[in-house]
Amino acid sequence: MSDRIYNVLFLCTGNSARSILGEAIMNEMGGGRFRAYSAGSMPKGQVHPMALDLLQKSGHSIERLRSKSWDEFAGPDAPKMDFIFTVCDNAANEVCPIWPGQPMTAHWGLPDPAAVETGEIEQRLAFADTYRMLRNRIGVFVNLPIRALDELALQKRIDDIGRSMAEAS
Repeated sequence: MSDRIYNVLFLCTGNSARSILGEAIMNEMGGGRFRAYSAGSMPKGQVHPMALDLLQKSGHSIERLRSKSWDEFAGPDAPKMDFIFTVCDNAANEVCPIWPGQPMTAHWGLPDPAAVETGEIEQRLAFADTYRMLRNRIGVFVNLPIRALDELALQKRIDDIGRSMAEAS
C-alpha cells in the first residue's frame, strides 16, 4: 500500500457551497489517502451558512473552510494537484489556469443549492441533496484501486463515474 497522499481540488465559480462540500467530504472520506481543497474562479468571499451548518451537523470539521480563488492553487508554491473536479457547469466552461503537474480533471456537474430561492426548507433540502450526491461520488472515487490503473483508464473511469452518478441523481 502506498503512503502517497493524493491532492484533490474541487472547483466552482463562487466557492461557497458545492466545492466547499466536496472539500469537506473528501477530507473525511479520503481516509488519509486524499487531501482536498476547494476554490473558485470568482469566490464569494464567504462560505454559504447553510453549507457550514449542514457540514457541522454531519460531523465535518468546518474550522479551515473558506471561500478562496483558484489562483492560490496555480502558483509555484501551491500544492501539486493530482485530481481536479469541477462541480458546477460555469467553472467547467471557464478557461482554467494551467495547473502544475497536469492533474487528472473531470466534471461532476451538480445543481447549485445556493441558487434555490423558493424558501429556506427547499434550500436546505437542496443542500442535503447536493451533499448526498457528492458523498456518493466521492465514496466511489476514494475506493478506486488508483495504483492499479494507468492514467488513461483512471481518467475514463472518473468520467464514467461522474456520468453514471449524474444519471442516477
